[in-house]
Amino acid sequence: MALTTTTSLGRAPPQLFGGWEVGLLIFLALLYFGGALVNPAFFGSTGALHALLRDTSRVGIIAVGMTFVIANKDLDLSVGSTYGLIAVIFARLFAPSFLDLDIATSVILCVLLGTLIGLVNGTLVTILKVPAFIATLTMLFIGRGFVLALTHGQAIYYSGKAKDYPLFFHLGESNVLGFNNQIVIFAVVAVVGALVLGKTRWGYETFATGGNEQAAIYAGIPTSWVRIRAYLISSLSATLAALLSAAQDKGVTPLYGVTWELTVIASVIIGGASILGGRGRVIGSCLGTAVVVLIDKVLREGWSITRTVVIDGESIAVNARYTLPAGAVLVFLGLLLVIAVLIEPHLIRRQLAGRFWAWLRGQPPPPAYEIGGVALEGVQTKGAMATDIEVSATAFGRFFARRDALAIILAVLLWLTGVALRPDYWWHLSNTFAILLNYTELALITVGLVYVIAAGDIDLSVGAVLALAGSTAAYFLKVLGADPVTAVTMGLLAGMAAGLVNAVVTVGFKLPAFIATLGMFYIARGLAAWFVAGQQLTGWPEGYNLLGRKVNDILLHMRIVLPEGLLRAIAQVVSVQTIWMLLVALVAGVVLAYTPFGQKVYATGGNIRAAAYAGINTNRVRFLSLLLAALCATMAGIINVAYFRSFNPVAGQFRELDAIAAVIIGGGSIFGGYGTMIGALAGAAVITLVRALLQLNVQGFSMPQHWINVFIGGILIIAVLVDIWVRQANLFGRLRERMARQRAPETSHA
Repeated sequence: MALTTTTSLGRAPPQLFGGWEVGLLIFLALLYFGGALVNPAFFGSTGALHALLRDTSRVGIIAVGMTFVIANKDLDLSVGSTYGLIAVIFARLFAPSFLDLDIATSVILCVLLGTLIGLVNGTLVTILKVPAFIATLTMLFIGRGFVLALTHGQAIYYSGKAKDYPLFFHLGESNVLGFNNQIVIFAVVAVVGALVLGKTRWGYETFATGGNEQAAIYAGIPTSWVRIRAYLISSLSATLAALLSAAQDKGVTPLYGVTWELTVIASVIIGGASILGGRGRVIGSCLGTAVVVLIDKVLREGWSITRTVVIDGESIAVNARYTLPAGAVLVFLGLLLVIAVLIEPHLIRRQLAGRFWAWLRGQPPPPAYEIGGVALEGVQTKGAMATDIEVSATAFGRFFARRDALAIILAVLLWLTGVALRPDYWWHLSNTFAILLNYTELALITVGLVYVIAAGDIDLSVGAVLALAGSTAAYFLKVLGADPVTAVTMGLLAGMAAGLVNAVVTVGFKLPAFIATLGMFYIARGLAAWFVAGQQLTGWPEGYNLLGRKVNDILLHMRIVLPEGLLRAIAQVVSVQTIWMLLVALVAGVVLAYTPFGQKVYATGGNIRAAAYAGINTNRVRFLSLLLAALCATMAGIINVAYFRSFNPVAGQFRELDAIAAVIIGGGSIFGGYGTMIGALAGAAVITLVRALLQLNVQGFSMPQHWINVFIGGILIIAVLVDIWVRQANLFGRLRERMARQRAPETSHA
């Protein structure tokens, strides 16, 4: 009998430590040596190395938890706000000026809160089917709103009481060996995390779920629990890091954890994990954290320079230090995230290093990892069936069957609520149009975003692009003294450049849109602060400010005086930006509803593979949609500067949250394939009216802005759940069908 020959598949990839980690160690050593060259006073000391390890510890602990999430093919954008929120809650529980609880009770309550956050994230993503980036992004904004609301923008300290609990607060200090205890805790967490992910059943289940969830289900793996478990590990890791920070600083500021989600995700990706799931090592994530933290320190510490100062005609050389402007580090971290994610599909999966090494030795190249998605892509949009659309032959029945009917009804009800609560304010024409001005900016952003979401993508950078365009226009007006036309042109170029990068990275480099635009969110926001040096700018020609003025102001500027009457009254309250928004919305709505391009947008978002088979250039559709979203955000930014007659680096903050909620409330689907301009505008009206009602002074009470942002985050989650479970799952249609089946036997029996 002939012997059967087998072909060896080669050695299995290492599960704890590999060649990528060796490369990171070499790069880390070179990077530290470079820091010592540019700033020897800091990086040349042993204290700097100790500080680097200490600061890496907290971020690294969170990165350990994030590795489990990303290996599951999920994402957790809430870790930064979770870190900040836990630290703030601990401060309020423990500080004598607040609840003044003991240390054990404070720590236990913080751990319970961290567990709750992880369970909420996991439940939203796995059981309620909310996309991970939407669920955790909303939790990020909600958590950040809680942080600002609970601190009132002020720091909380408890150093005096901390002396009574030396055991806990010694965790943030150095031990007898000279090492900070946080480094020891980080080492323990890293080793345990590496062993669990690489050598236990939990790790095998994680990789199987992230590699192919459907196959994992067939193999009997409880994938929903695996994903929830990863979110629990991630949230508890952030909780531990927050408690260590509380032990070290003996206080908290409102800026705790800001942009940490960006740092952590970039660290894990640099450490070799795949954003597509199924691969990642904890040791690599920890080394990636050290790389990112070291780069951050090099940039923030700056480097030594010599300046020449002339005093009484004599030139004197003065030693100084050059540091990057405000926002520059944020720009670099955003770029680092995008580059790190691009490394994975274009360097690691193609085995470029291995192929180059094989070529040098004259050996056959190793096979590249599989690149691409699943073999079959199902239809994403599932809206109402024809039988459900024909609820009634009446006009009301057809109206209620529309996906955007809810937004229109809500807008009317909210308006009537405002009239009932404050008729003295709500009925004044000037106050009405003041609300409309707040609506205009959001509506203009929503016009572009409805195309992106209908095409099956997302743009998380619209608020930051608004700030970038406004910052550029303000910089040219104030610093360079440019004329209004030049300022508007440069603002448009800056905003469109951001949109072009979004489109190229998403469509050209095949990066998920939420990752590409998340990177741009930080890059554009950093550039906006960089251009104005983190300061508010004001004072430019009135000719530019006319872009945000009332129609009557423009006529008076042109020496045109309208006669007394209704026309003049309207001109005194209607703004030119409102007219411009309505014009843009009209054109965009007609294109979306009545042109071939609009139908291509729906087809691409509904089923991109089927649309490609039908001959639609889906890449072009997605590319143009992302450009349109950037254009609308850019126009909103240019008008924002004119309307406020100044620019603040926080312009456009939370606008991406508002705009996404507006599109979903207006009938759009977070999975693509649906969306109308009327519905999106109605959704924007709902968000604007909710904000106006919450800020309304009723019997001396009005809600603070930070709590309003928390409320809007909750609205977004509810809107997405309605889209998934009412519209997509056709809940009402199935209920009607069940009721019809129950009535059928009764009718036949009669």
